[in-house]
Amino acid sequence: MGLYIIAAIILLPLIEIAVFIWVGGLIGVLPTILLTIITALAGTVMLRQQGLSLLTRMQSELDAGRAPGNEVMQGAMIVLASIFLLIPGFVTDAIGLLLFIPPVRQALANFIIARSNVVIVQGGQSGQSSGQGGGRPDEHVVDLDQQDWSEKQDGSSQGSSGSDQPRISPWQDGSNDAKP
Repeated sequence: MGLYIIAAIILLPLIEIAVFIWVGGLIGVLPTILLTIITALAGTVMLRQQGLSLLTRMQSELDAGRAPGNEVMQGAMIVLASIFLLIPGFVTDAIGLLLFIPPVRQALANFIIARSNVVIVQGGQSGQSSGQGGGRPDEHVVDLDQQDWSEKQDGSSQGSSGSDQPRISPWQDGSNDAKP
């Protein structure tokens, strides 16, 4: 994953420079610069318009007693789209404009959610949902009630059976910091 990030950091400016030169050759230097400024202004306007609409939807979800998970994901993509539009360049502008299109955002959100492993906490109960199972609990998560665990003298936890089996947390780091 780190290699992809490094490649993007190196390749994106090179691609942007090549596209700038190509577009500048087609339409001229001044129109190219003006087009870059216009896309930055358009990104600011679109962020304000769609951002306010998104905040209204999030508030209505909260008022209805539902978690605004999809709206939060949409909001993050709108912020990302506006950042792409503010960065000078035609490739980042194209990506930013695509992210402002609601069906594209929804498809990207579904793609990210399908490949993520999310811990869901509702009403004091927690479960882990992996994108592949449509909400089925992960077999690596052990869900214990208060009476199912106890604390040892050294501060570590153990199950009510008294065995010293390792405790598996939803974060899979092996630490004993989080207690149910």
